[in-house]
Amino acid sequence: MTSPAKIIDQELPTIALVGRVNVGKSSLFNKIIEQNLALVSDIPGTTRTRNMAVATWRGKNFRLVDTGGLTFSDDVVLEDDIIKQTELALKEADLILFVADIQTGILPQERELAKRLRNKRKPILLVANKADAAALFSHIHDTEWQRLGFGEPIPVSASNGTNVGDLLDAIYSSLNKLPRRPKKLKIFNPIKVAIMGRPNVGKSTLFNALVGEERVIVNPMAHTTREPHDTLVEIDDKHILFVDTAGIRRKARVSGELEKLGIGKSIATINKSDIVLLVLDATEPISDQDQQLAGLLREHTRSVIIVVNKWDKADDNSDEFRNNVKKDIYVAFPHLSFAPIVFVSALSQYRVHQIFPLINQAWAGRQIVVDEVTLTDFLKRTVKKHLPTKDRGVRHPRVVAIHQLGYNPPMFEMIIKSNTSLHISYVHFIERHLREEFGFFASPIVMKLSKLKHHTYTPQE
Repeated sequence: MTSPAKIIDQELPTIALVGRVNVGKSSLFNKIIEQNLALVSDIPGTTRTRNMAVATWRGKNFRLVDTGGLTFSDDVVLEDDIIKQTELALKEADLILFVADIQTGILPQERELAKRLRNKRKPILLVANKADAAALFSHIHDTEWQRLGFGEPIPVSASNGTNVGDLLDAIYSSLNKLPRRPKKLKIFNPIKVAIMGRPNVGKSTLFNALVGEERVIVNPMAHTTREPHDTLVEIDDKHILFVDTAGIRRKARVSGELEKLGIGKSIATINKSDIVLLVLDATEPISDQDQQLAGLLREHTRSVIIVVNKWDKADDNSDEFRNNVKKDIYVAFPHLSFAPIVFVSALSQYRVHQIFPLINQAWAGRQIVVDEVTLTDFLKRTVKKHLPTKDRGVRHPRVVAIHQLGYNPPMFEMIIKSNTSLHISYVHFIERHLREEFGFFASPIVMKLSKLKHHTYTPQE
């Protein structure tokens, strides 16, 4: 039985960035963590779900949480969800950074937020962002800032980094007066697992179920998740970094710059992942979008686990129906024939626990290394069973040797007789037998073909 997920960064003191829309919270978040993690734009409501990351100052770590900009207006899409996410961040926070814009000054939204924050009874640092020029620093003495009741603000510029070091000093000093203080977090090398799929297949619901906490907004509206969100968890002494991604759909259907940026970040996430959970919707037929995304995963040589979500809504739950669905999936995704399939309901958490052992098995499959002697014996037996088939040309090919070039993902080189060519079907035949004999669970096998040079080849060369 898999034990519940333990979120690693919860051991650290937490700082929540809050403020109205367009005051530069996400820019400040990125500047402090020294990564381009959060989407930044002038569009109100760009940040919806809390962004979380570990920041470092003076050799110690703390957790930083970016929240959606507040308007206290019903005009902004998902405003209720954004407020809920902000409330969760404030509840967890040890220290609050109340961020405002020094150029526009204090607006009614700041006064409303100040009123709410006073009831939290938590230490608050007031931050005057966008102090991009020295002349703006004098505005911190304006009475409107004092009326908020949080003392004199710390002027910073997230865009050019001015005074961010002073802000971090103030954060460090404030945290050291609290029960949870900054500490050096142990460095982990986790299994990186990205959750991908087209919009509305239930990726965010699955992400929340896997990490054991409502970390991201779940809403039936397409493209609710605009940017990747990751959480590091420990499960049965294994460390896994789960990444929720924006839904990927065809270019013709992408609407607006934010969705384009979010999809770009999602695709970039593939390259940073070891394993991808490809989420399908059990209530809908496999679409062109699903097939295009599956092809993208094979090209990027990621290990893949196919997750059929919303299985609780399936018309039939018999083994026969389940096996027929598996056959249909493999027909639609012939290049993902190596990927195991699991049927779950993220909403009810039906069989979600089955994903964890599959992740461990997939990770182990990427690490397998086969020695030269064993591979030479494998090749002799396999070629004897089925002789190589030729591609173009009149000469019959002969596979001279095979050896492993690397792992994670597993990469092999097959050396064939010069002036001959090998049919791709035989390459796939060798790949299948490698998988059957040595494992490589859920992982693609990368095969390189080389021609034998004219001098005599020996396996040691």
